Amino acid sequence: MSQEKAIGVLNTLIEINNDRIEGYDTASKETEEADLKTLFFHLSQASLKCKRELVYEIRKLGGTPMEETTSTTGKFYRVWMDIKAAFTGNDRKTILNSCEYGEDVAADTYNEALNNNLEYLSPDQQTLLTKQYLLIKAGHDKIKALRDALVEA
Repeated sequence: MSQEKAIGVLNTLIEINNDRIEGYDTASKETEEADLKTLFFHLSQASLKCKRELVYEIRKLGGTPMEETTSTTGKFYRVWMDIKAAFTGNDRKTILNSCEYGEDVAADTYNEALNNNLEYLSPDQQTLLTKQYLLIKAGHDKIKALRDALVEA
């Protein structure tokens, strides 16, 4: 197991969680809808917990966690900017669509980390990442359900 590679994988996941924290904090401040504010707060808190766990793992490996880094040049950052733009029209469906896309990016990043880096991750790290992936997937499913309810209404 290459510790450098494991640290790189874990830092990438910290970036994704930082993006989610920043995005949902912005979304929560911008919406007036109480149910969305509550949901965005909980999703942000879940990412904060994931980030703390990843930071701990990196420190155990003797690495330096990229605690404040976001992927500002990547797709995920643009998604969050789209969310902010969506608020100008206060369109619930557009907001939820943007959030769902962001959750897809986060879940895909975890999926890639788990599928392409198993040889670098310890069994405990694999278990942690799987648990975090399932947490993100659950957030995605909540957002999708809210969005789908709008389509059916």
